[in-house]
Amino acid sequence: MLQLRQINATTMELSSEQQEILDIDGHLLVKGGPGSGKTTISILKASQIALSKLTPGQKILFLSFARATVARVTQAIDAESSISKEAKARIEVETYHSFFWRILKTHGYLLGLPIPVKLLSPSNEAIALAGVRADFPSRGISEEQKKEKSKKEELERRRLAFDEGLVCFSLFAEFVADLIGRSDKVRRLISDKFPFIILDEFQDTDQNQWRVMKVLGVGSCILALADPEQRIFEWIGADPERLDHFESEFSPTLIDLGSANHRSGGTDLATFGDHILTGKFQDDPYAGLYFETYPSNKNQALTKVITTALQARTRLLRDGAKDWSIAILVPTKAMTRIVSDKLRHPPAGLSAVSHSAAVEMEAVVLAAELIAFSLEVSGGSSETASFLSMIEEFYLGRGGDSPTKKDLKSAGKIRSDFAAFTKAISQQKKPRKTNSIPSILAAFELLSSLDLSGNPEVDWLEVRKVLEGCGSPQLVEIADEAKNVRLLERGSELRQALAQLWRDGGSYAGALEVVRGAFVQEHFSSSNRPEQGVVVMNMHKAKGKQFDEVIIFDGWERFRNRIVRQNKAENVSGQVRQNFRVSVTRAKTRTTILTPQNDACVLLVAD
Repeated sequence: MLQLRQINATTMELSSEQQEILDIDGHLLVKGGPGSGKTTISILKASQIALSKLTPGQKILFLSFARATVARVTQAIDAESSISKEAKARIEVETYHSFFWRILKTHGYLLGLPIPVKLLSPSNEAIALAGVRADFPSRGISEEQKKEKSKKEELERRRLAFDEGLVCFSLFAEFVADLIGRSDKVRRLISDKFPFIILDEFQDTDQNQWRVMKVLGVGSCILALADPEQRIFEWIGADPERLDHFESEFSPTLIDLGSANHRSGGTDLATFGDHILTGKFQDDPYAGLYFETYPSNKNQALTKVITTALQARTRLLRDGAKDWSIAILVPTKAMTRIVSDKLRHPPAGLSAVSHSAAVEMEAVVLAAELIAFSLEVSGGSSETASFLSMIEEFYLGRGGDSPTKKDLKSAGKIRSDFAAFTKAISQQKKPRKTNSIPSILAAFELLSSLDLSGNPEVDWLEVRKVLEGCGSPQLVEIADEAKNVRLLERGSELRQALAQLWRDGGSYAGALEVVRGAFVQEHFSSSNRPEQGVVVMNMHKAKGKQFDEVIIFDGWERFRNRIVRQNKAENVSGQVRQNFRVSVTRAKTRTTILTPQNDACVLLVAD
């Protein structure tokens, strides 16, 4: 083992491969399994370059897909005592999205985009495309219909971008690739600013992200970090040949860190992860890996999740873990909500488990916007119409790019009920009992007359309480989604901004714009802390994260919400195995796999 001498007084021991990464100039492709030290050595490499090769004004750029990874990397840089304050200040860590957005805001006019451009959030994108999507079936759609739907969606996205200056996330990389491909001046500006770029999780870059990096690599030195067996995003454009593309384009030095495991040392979790890929398991138990079963019914299955999470929490608290984290990883988005609801409202005799849930954000954002609007309403016809419109938009946008027939029907019901209600009133008749508008208007009247305190958290909860108890099924659903809003913690920027509105004007006038801005900032923020406490998320969202303990829950039904579709061996693919491997290896100390006792996950059966 070699000592790192280039970085002042560090005590970290490096392998010969890690030392080689520090010694070599030029493009680099570093491969390695989970916890092999790819990120750590890239940070030390960045520090070395920051101190020796950058000119004034230049920085090193570290790009990753997930904000949680950005937060973890930022935290690791801050915690590394061997890196000087000067070097730390010259390492910029952000997501691909935030980097691309900065370029588009500054130079997007060169593509013909309006000035200024604005972000079209996923929830508002879903609303904008709802009309297109309503023309196609949500289930049983043919391949020809899928192509036609996709074509019409893309045309509308481009119209929104070029006619209205509203740009959605899915166009960021393509627009930036077009921009720097056409403008050598912009490309040089970026490379002059960032002469060294680190690309995390490089194996999952899509075609347009790769186009951007291929152009930037002309003037910037690129260090690509990759785990070839952790490629789980082929379904959204990641190419299994991406590493070959990088080697062909840049002829980099290739260094393989292998299966060294610094994340979960003392366990066999990385080994088990590798064995998942082959379906060949060792006879001896795997250290740090536990299997538990339960009967195949909802109540007992979910009770098992709760008791397992409580036991994990007890272990970590007993062992004195600081800032501890437990991930409950589930197969689907739908299961995330089911598990989260049960943790909040457990069976009799069990304590509720405080947690956060990584649910799809479209519904959460739209629910938060309606609460913000409710904080600033003053009554009157225009506000009433806007309130009803926001309820309709909630149903149009809550499903993201996959709106359900039920939600589209609910949106239509708001429109038709309002027309029927207006007609009945004009004819001095009572609306039908099934009409949704009277209960909504009653709630709006209550909201308009609330005696607010100026404390954003208290007032937010007061509005949510009105929505929950008003008797309107639509508003009750919205209030339930709003429970997943995590931006009002003490000291948060949103809370401070809402409080400032009250101090300035004695009301929350402007709250809606503040909340919309907060969610945009939250998406681009690189200051988020890594996950703490109990977190529920689907397995895809765990990529790039790490936790003290991981609980993987395989559901209970045969045909829905399982790790492997219908839990059938013929549905096992390389992608499924890689996704399972990623989930198992997120833990630092222990992974527990929960699976039905009479229908165990087929991935656990040796080939």
